[in-house]
Amino acid sequence: MADEAGIRHVHMLAWRDLDDDEAGGSEVHAHNIAAIWAQSGLQVTMRTSAAVGLPSSDVRDGYTVSRKAGRYGVFLRSPLSEIAGRLGPCDALVEIWNGMPFLSPLWWRGPRSIWLHHVHGPMWGMTLSKPLAAFGDTLESKIAPKIYRNQPIVTLSESSRTEIIEDLGMRAENVSIVMPGVDPYFTPGGEKSPTPLAVAVGRLVPVKDFHRLVRIVAKVHERVPDFELVIVGEGYERDSITSLIDELDAGEYITLAGRISDDELRELYRRAWMAVSASVREGWGMTLTEAAACGTPSVATDIAGHSDAVSADRSGILRSADPDLVDAMVAVATDPELRRALNAGALERAAELTWEAAAVSTFEILANDAVRRSGRTPDRR
Repeated sequence: MADEAGIRHVHMLAWRDLDDDEAGGSEVHAHNIAAIWAQSGLQVTMRTSAAVGLPSSDVRDGYTVSRKAGRYGVFLRSPLSEIAGRLGPCDALVEIWNGMPFLSPLWWRGPRSIWLHHVHGPMWGMTLSKPLAAFGDTLESKIAPKIYRNQPIVTLSESSRTEIIEDLGMRAENVSIVMPGVDPYFTPGGEKSPTPLAVAVGRLVPVKDFHRLVRIVAKVHERVPDFELVIVGEGYERDSITSLIDELDAGEYITLAGRISDDELRELYRRAWMAVSASVREGWGMTLTEAAACGTPSVATDIAGHSDAVSADRSGILRSADPDLVDAMVAVATDPELRRALNAGALERAAELTWEAAAVSTFEILANDAVRRSGRTPDRR
């Protein structure tokens, strides 16, 4: 496939990379695809922003990471570096559109694909001042769609595809779905906690809405007194979340664990009775499928991304309103038969997802664009 498409060197433009302190699901996705591509023989370079304590150049699992410019400067410096050829030869470009676009269609003429995990929409107002939020929303919803409408776009779920088509006006024929995989590291094992235990994993930022989750769990605790929640992750909302936990006198059953090791995370997934999320926006819900691979079902908000990562009422329960989320968590905590069925469904769902399949399908989209631009007919063998 790579030979037919004439692709040997792939450059990825990303806001952050996996080692960044603020890395999330988008960075995990990019890393896994890049690593598999590199293992298959492609030369992959990821251009991203600088991060405190990290070198400007690095090699991770076979691909190169180039970290230069600040959080916002990267959106100008990266195109300039590509145009000047500072990152070396490039046969195809992947732009990871994570809120702020690199506007690659304006300056790159070769084969490409755009990875857009979800529409940011209300997220702009959660993290930026009102003027900057208005600018970001206008750029995403009004300006960028005119630039990207004819580009091959890859997203993670059917629900996100629908948003991209309906909210941004992208052409349906250009938007492809490639579901992410689950790292084989995450497997079932060990014993479940003797008492109801929920785990929530993510950056402590507004879009994850941990304040809402804390209030929901406080209501669950009123009905299930031995219910506990462990929140894994760091972020700038930690202090306000801690204050809310103190305000609700919930410190005995809600723990902020911060960053933990991979081994500790896997053990926590395995011990938990459920993985929970009150997130407002997600491209997928990678922590939910990681938990599923450990035999742990989910209770989460019924949003784009979650509705694809979780097989509703098979690998987890999706609800929109807070009282319904409370009821769902109580049900999983108190109904052993329901819990056994969801545990089995979680394992079945996780088994359907592999990074190898995701890497191949994602490269096919890039290769097909290369062949299309060359004027040749793609080989369908």
